[in-house]
Amino acid sequence: MILKKLISLPILLFALFLCGGMAAPANTPADYSATIVISGEHRYKALRLSPPIYNAANSNLSDLRIVDSRGEYTPYFIHNNVKETSAESETYELMLINSYVKDENFYFDYKLARESESDTIATSIKFTTYSSNFAKTVDVYGSYDNRNWQFIQSDKLYAIDDAVKLSIDFEQAQKYTHYRLRLANNLEQITFISASLDYSVQTAAQYYFIESLSPSFSVEEEDKTTRITIYGLQNLHLYDIAIHTDSMFKRIVSTSGGVSKELYNLTLNDMTLASLNLPLAGRQTLGDSYTLTIANGDDKPINISGITARYYADELVFEALAGETYRLEFGASAEKTTPEYDISRYMNEILKGDLDQVGIGEIVYTVKAEPLPQRDYKPIFNIVVIVIALILGTVILLKLKHFY
Repeated sequence: MILKKLISLPILLFALFLCGGMAAPANTPADYSATIVISGEHRYKALRLSPPIYNAANSNLSDLRIVDSRGEYTPYFIHNNVKETSAESETYELMLINSYVKDENFYFDYKLARESESDTIATSIKFTTYSSNFAKTVDVYGSYDNRNWQFIQSDKLYAIDDAVKLSIDFEQAQKYTHYRLRLANNLEQITFISASLDYSVQTAAQYYFIESLSPSFSVEEEDKTTRITIYGLQNLHLYDIAIHTDSMFKRIVSTSGGVSKELYNLTLNDMTLASLNLPLAGRQTLGDSYTLTIANGDDKPINISGITARYYADELVFEALAGETYRLEFGASAEKTTPEYDISRYMNEILKGDLDQVGIGEIVYTVKAEPLPQRDYKPIFNIVVIVIALILGTVILLKLKHFY
């Protein structure tokens, strides 16, 4: 009887330990959800994703789920608008036929070097020059007969160190055979080596959705550099980042993603020349923050008053039933794979029709229970076996001593 009690004691303790372990609090992973605000009369809806959704979702958006009122998944496809383009280009040489001064204005007159039987269509005019360190506001005129001139537009031409702009993009295509350039003054005695018309048109089958935001940021000065840390860009495919400043500068700006470019903000002869956008060609930011580094050298740091980031946005396209409610769920698991729905197989047909743009409500942080983690009870089991063996050994020794 004593033997049974001794043996049952460790077994009972082991069972109680297991029960206690099973009742331990479980880890609770979090995810996010937001109500989709349905509007419009069309069958298919398009939900454009916002930065908070990108920030919390998987980097490849594999965890996005549209859920109806019954808790069932609604099929969708991602409209990522890959731009397929076809390009046409042509160049027409111009020859200088006259240059003169009138009322303190300097004029350069050009005509097509070779006549064409068909219309000559131009989208820009370009110049080359040996002149440097100048910045000029110029007026461009067009004519068909070198007598009657029509104003086309004003623009800037400049060449200051590596900051060069010697072309003028027309606001709309031009068909003139003669072009006139007027400079308000020419104290620098600028001369142009050559001039040409360019025709360049890209026809796109689809267009990118480019959205912008003004993210929060912090600025830190260290070792002759200005470090700008930008927040809220995680998982965004960036189009570009623009710096807002009233400081006059010309410096190399680089990113934590390995992109660098010389940006500048210059004021010369009461004219402002600025290049403050850093192109990023769709690079995705996978970290919680993104860093710009400005090489100041021995100059004072520039004043950063704001940041604008532009990014490529995606849309979720799905069929919405009348009277049904929907919500978007995301961020639940990094292990989720992208769903494969039949709707993606006929997406081109859907995109030919009209879509209703729908909105998203407040994003809510939710909690879901997770299965209890598996515990390794092998060491505990070994201890219990050893205890039972010791008890049995003790009992056997006592019995043997009793007989002898």
